[in-house]
Amino acid sequence: MDIVILAVVIAVVVLGALGGLIVGTRRKKQLPPPPPAAPDITAPPAEPHVGDEAETPRDEPRRTIEEVDLPGGGAPTAVEEPPVVEELPPVEIEVPEPTAGRLIRLRARLSRSQNALGKGLLTLLSREHLDEDTWEEIEDTLLTADVGVAPTQELVEGLRERVKVLGTRTPEELRGLLREELLKLVGTDMDRTVRTEPETSKPGIVMVVGVNGTGKTTTTGKLARVLVADGRSVVLGAADTFRAAAADQLQTWGERVGAYTVRGPEGGDPASVAFDAVKEGKEMGSDVVLIDTAGRLHTKTGLMDELGKVKRVVEKHAPLDEILLVLDATTGQNGLVQARVFAEVVDITGIVLTKLDGTAKGGIVVAVQRELGVPVKLVGLGEGADDLAPFEPEAFVDALIGE
Repeated sequence: MDIVILAVVIAVVVLGALGGLIVGTRRKKQLPPPPPAAPDITAPPAEPHVGDEAETPRDEPRRTIEEVDLPGGGAPTAVEEPPVVEELPPVEIEVPEPTAGRLIRLRARLSRSQNALGKGLLTLLSREHLDEDTWEEIEDTLLTADVGVAPTQELVEGLRERVKVLGTRTPEELRGLLREELLKLVGTDMDRTVRTEPETSKPGIVMVVGVNGTGKTTTTGKLARVLVADGRSVVLGAADTFRAAAADQLQTWGERVGAYTVRGPEGGDPASVAFDAVKEGKEMGSDVVLIDTAGRLHTKTGLMDELGKVKRVVEKHAPLDEILLVLDATTGQNGLVQARVFAEVVDITGIVLTKLDGTAKGGIVVAVQRELGVPVKLVGLGEGADDLAPFEPEAFVDALIGE
């Protein structure tokens, strides 16, 4: 029995030794290394194994969540702030100078260049003996001042008769005599009001015409100031589409007094712009619409025909209340030729004489009125914004003959 037990114990020990030997052998056996893989240039760098940097303490500051690169998202993009729109300062609206008495206030400027005519006549009339040679000199003085042949003859005949009756003449009497005769020529009974108040419904429609170089666009802008000074609201129509700077120039004039400008593309149809301006004026409830047309050369029939087209198109909205012809006072008889041609195309109702301060030929006022049978309504006496004045015969004649 003891032998059997001893044999069993020996067998167990032997089996245990054999099992331990087998396990130890398995632990020491190395697996073959895996075959090297092809490098992947697009793969992200290998992550460090746990504990690789455990021995090196991190002294770097902690990063915030905004600084951490998110997987696949790259660096976070900053949110752009909306651009700050800088508000432009409002355009300062100017207050034009009152028109009442404006010509009287500008009389000194007018007389500096105009009184050569009056002084010349007074000097001749003051001679002790008024013979035929003196009267011829008086005629020449008037003709040189562009008074015109027929008005000159009328004035000389009137002066001859008055001087013959008067007899002895003092300087004051001569001045009064000359003033009366000149007023007869200039005319004191003509209606010189710029008609801008239609009888039926507003706006009043005014078309401004004239050749290149007369200052037509500038005159239109200054006329807007005259109307605003009289309490009217104005819409400007930039129908001079052939000159690039004309619309910009007119708009600048309008902005200075708060007038709205209707314009079209460069080289566009002037009649279309004029039509739109009147339409806009009606919708806005404005008092007056001023239409600046292109500077037509009176020798070009096609352009003059187009001016007639502008007039017809505008009249589809409402009849024109005023058609003002702008003339350069320095052009003399050539200005009369222009006036005749324009009068054949459109019905001129009034004349604006510009550059009247730059010439001693004030007689053009008389001549152009006789030529067209319409009054001079406005005169330009300088480059200033408020140098366009309603024409006043008495103030004009006083400037001619001086104090």
